[in-house]
Order: sequence, then C-alpha cells, then structure tokens
Amino acid sequence: MINKRKIRIAVVGCGRISKNHFGSIQQLSDEYELVAVCDNNPNVLSEHIAKYQVPGYSSLDDLLQSIDLDVVTLCTPSGIHASQTIKAAQAKVHVITEKPMATKWQDGLDMVRACDEANVRLFVVKQNRRNSTLQLLKRAVSEKRFGKIHMVHLNVFWTRPQEYYDRALWSGTWDMDGGAFMNQATHYVDLMHWLIGPVEKIHAMTSTHRDIDVEDTGVVNIKWRNGALGSMAVTMCTYPQNLEGSITILGEKGTARIGGVAVNEIQEWNFSEEKDYDTEIENANYQTTSVYGFGHPPYFQNVADVLRGKAEPETDGREGLKSLELLISTYRSARDNKEIGLPLNL
Repeated sequence: MINKRKIRIAVVGCGRISKNHFGSIQQLSDEYELVAVCDNNPNVLSEHIAKYQVPGYSSLDDLLQSIDLDVVTLCTPSGIHASQTIKAAQAKVHVITEKPMATKWQDGLDMVRACDEANVRLFVVKQNRRNSTLQLLKRAVSEKRFGKIHMVHLNVFWTRPQEYYDRALWSGTWDMDGGAFMNQATHYVDLMHWLIGPVEKIHAMTSTHRDIDVEDTGVVNIKWRNGALGSMAVTMCTYPQNLEGSITILGEKGTARIGGVAVNEIQEWNFSEEKDYDTEIENANYQTTSVYGFGHPPYFQNVADVLRGKAEPETDGREGLKSLELLISTYRSARDNKEIGLPLNL
C-alpha cells in the first residue's frame, strides 16, 4: 500500500497511445510522479526525455534495474505485453497495460499468474467503460431495466488506410498486433461481457482487404448464457472516415442504442418505467473525433486508489482475460470455421 507520497510511475513505449497516459499522469499530479520514460527508438526517446525532463531508457531491463518504481504503464506493441509484464512483476513492480493485454491466450494466463506470484497488481486499461454514455447504459442493465435481454448488436465501422499499417513493421501482424477485433474493436468486445454477461458460444467469419496478415473485417454471432442472442460487425475499411461505433440492446422492457463515431451519443433510450436519471441523457452525450474517449484519467485515478488501499480495481488481469477469451474464441472460430464454446480453459 502506497501512502503519504506520490506513486512513482514510468511510461514504457512512447507511441500513439502514450499521450493519453502522459496526460493522465499530468492531470493527476497529486497522485503520480513521472520518474522515467522508455522507448527503443532513440529519436522518440530523446524527444520525451526533453519534454518531461526525466531519465530515459532504451530497454525495460535497464529501466527496472536503474529506477526505484511503483508501477510501469505499458504502451508497447500488444505482442510484448506478456514478457514485459512478467519482467516487471519479477522486479516487484505493479503493471498497467494497454489493450489488448496480450495477443495469445496462454500469454494472458501467464501475466495473471506472474503478478499473483509476485503479489503485485495487474491493471488492464478499459477506459471506454468510463464514458458517460456507457456509464448510464451500465446502470440501466445493472438495475435490470431491460427485463430479459433478447438481442444485442455492436457495430464498429471505422477506417484504417494502408498507411496506418505501414507505420511500423509489427503493425498488422498476428504475433505483435492482432487485427480489427483485437486491436481497434477490443473495447467493444469488452462490452459483450461487461454489460451483458458471460458468453456461451460464438461463431465468426473474417476477411482481409488491406495488405496485412490479420483481419480488417469480420462478423461474429454470439449466444450469452442468459439466453440473449447477438452479433458484432467490424471493419476498418469504411470510406472515407470513421463512421460508427455503436451498441444496441433490445429487451422485454427496454430498448437502448448508444451510437456516434465511438459510443458517444445516446440515440435510443426507451424503458417501460422511467427513472430520474433519464433526464441526464442529453448531458451524457459528447462530441469527439477521437475513438479513445476521455476515460484514461479516471482509469488512472482508480489505479491510484487501489494502490493506496481505497478501492478495488475496475479492470484487473482477470477482468482483462474475459475480453481476451472472447477475442481468441473469435479468431479460433473464424480460422476453423466452427462454433466455439466458452470458457476456453475448462
């Protein structure tokens, strides 16, 4: 438990998503002290050393050996999250990792086990859960306002041109990145179990239109253990720009649809019984050009609260495994052209 001082944190990987982590650390300066940065690109590393006035390291090994740390936050390619998490855990350092927590099922299991054995925390970033629109939807589900949920549908119609995948050698590979489901739509996959509950079985199909190894388009049919049926449609080939990120829930006593470019607009909200917070719908909607949302700072606040013994983690390693299990099941189903039953590790 960390009390009476700031939490010493280092950012590992200074690429595209890291700005959300740096921004959260700065915004929560009463909680965190940025003590180091790490990146294997010398130019990127030098830029961040100069910007944040902290020591920089070209490898995680050097960082862990040189700096007294409480937590590292991993903004590195997904395929190396597991090895980096295990190294940090062995150094008795807590870990925050970006989505997805890993690209392989066994890697995810190994991450959780390593942190358990070292008695350190593993946090998996699922910042979209903190979006104001989804918080209201979660409340409605938790209060059983839908009654029995009959059907659920998710769309992720975004665009990622070839230049996006060409930006790095690891981008668009199975080992290091994963495709449209695992990378871009992973937060929407997370909504499947966070909102609706455990999944019983899925059947998926995928295709690839860009010059990459992984899928950029796919569909999956889903049956939940509570009897709900649903589907998810994902593509990174929308013309000419991101179009929609949405979830629709149809139940015996309610219908709701959260849409917009990234579940930022409540477009349908109809229930048999009204609640006082129904008036908050308009205020919950927000405009955005970013698919990341605004949930990183409150997520980092939860991490700080957990490390100070004030709260339980919103998404720890085991919660992260639930999304990874759905992702791996989707890929296995599409590869083998068969229905996959869950859980995987029985």
